[in-house]
Amino acid sequence: MNSEQLSIIEIQPDAPHKYSVIWLHGLGADGHDFESIIPELHLAAEANTHFIFPNAPIQPVTINGGVAMRSWYDILEMSLERQVDIDGISRSASQIESLIQQEIAKGIPSANILLAGFSQGGVIALHTGLKHQHKLAGIIALSTHLPTIDQLKTERSAAGNGTPIFVAHGIIDPVVAVESGKAAFNALQAMGYNIEWHDYVMEHSLCVEEIEHISVFMNSILI
Repeated sequence: MNSEQLSIIEIQPDAPHKYSVIWLHGLGADGHDFESIIPELHLAAEANTHFIFPNAPIQPVTINGGVAMRSWYDILEMSLERQVDIDGISRSASQIESLIQQEIAKGIPSANILLAGFSQGGVIALHTGLKHQHKLAGIIALSTHLPTIDQLKTERSAAGNGTPIFVAHGIIDPVVAVESGKAAFNALQAMGYNIEWHDYVMEHSLCVEEIEHISVFMNSILI
């Protein structure tokens, strides 16, 4: 377990703190990447929500010639389902779990804590959330896949069975193929999770319609 504390960008609640949202960026980005999305979500509970945008550690990434950048884990080859940096995923999941525990220590129950992530961040959000010992408010996984399905089949938490999961993907994504995202969705659905799938005519990004659907999902939970 990596005990190094992540640096974070955060938006503090303006009203009594009821909910926490931890949102993870993708490869090479940083915690500011999704900061601007919050006003677009039109969340009824925005004033009661603590938004946390952690910065991934800076580390060499093999497929980028070993150049160091913010990355939740190393990407060893372009074929996403082959060699996977399981240890790196586990380290980052431990760091996100520490952020969850910090919110719990403030008096926020797990059921009021939502994880969201884009691309690499989506992998960590799913892996962390489905192993967490208590039910979370929800998990949002955008333009991502799940290389740790086999680990989760044995390490999953029974408490996570009822956690609502929102999965979304662009059908012309050149970075993470939509087939990889759909395979993760199908596997989790087969495992009995409360999960929904959305796809859009877009590449490796977000679109207005997707943001609207995320808003509906989050407003159904953070009430």
